Amino acid sequence: MRRAVLPLLMLAWSATAQAQPTQNPPQGEPDAAAEPLAPPPPAVRIDPNAPTTAYDSRVKQSFAAAESFQGPLDGGWTLSAGAEGPLYAIRFVDKAGRVEAAWRDLRRQGALGSSGFVEQVARDGGRLVLRFSPSAGVLDVATLNAAAGGWTGELDENGRKRAVSLAKTSP
Repeated sequence: MRRAVLPLLMLAWSATAQAQPTQNPPQGEPDAAAEPLAPPPPAVRIDPNAPTTAYDSRVKQSFAAAESFQGPLDGGWTLSAGAEGPLYAIRFVDKAGRVEAAWRDLRRQGALGSSGFVEQVARDGGRLVLRFSPSAGVLDVATLNAAAGGWTGELDENGRKRAVSLAKTSP
């Protein structure tokens, strides 16, 4: 019986193998697993010698539009104390009347806890108050008044008061 079944199985197997479609894609069609074809070249060629005034003008307009949303405090500032020099670098984000800031202690650059967020920025006309904690349990308060080219006032570093100025350092 085994001799009779084996040829039948071989015949059935070869018939199904011949009926199966090939696993290779037909000629002319891309293989899905192959690398994708390169995109066709653009229909419009860019002239490298064309004047760039229109492009430059649009970039300047876009920059001016973005700047129009920024308030006067936006950018980098340095809080200094006379002969002691720079104390803090302060970066303001002043958009649509909402002001936020971050500080970095310039005397302890790279030290753990030498930067953070200003917890409160209060601006009322020509007066600016910044409250931040450079270390646990310490509250620094800078009370500043608008002056020519920046702000001047007083920094209270956990009870130690001194005269300071805030000047713009970068846009």
